[in-house]
Amino acid sequence: MGRGRQKAKATKQARDIKYYSPNTDYTALQRELGATERRASSRYTESPVEPDYSAYEDKYADKFSEDDDEVDTRRIG
Repeated sequence: MGRGRQKAKATKQARDIKYYSPNTDYTALQRELGATERRASSRYTESPVEPDYSAYEDKYADKFSEDDDEVDTRRIG
């Protein structure tokens, strides 16, 4: 095949792909999307449980007090 015929064939194939519109079964699509929606919404109905950090609060309370607003001006090096 020459370059002209090859390019024409490629253009025809690209045009066929671009304007191809298959028959869509909208009822099947609605069933599929509805099933996914119901499954996902029932899965996340409860709010996530936040971990309890109260044990760590007392452990490090003496190292980091709320009154430490002063900036450390020491130079290192």
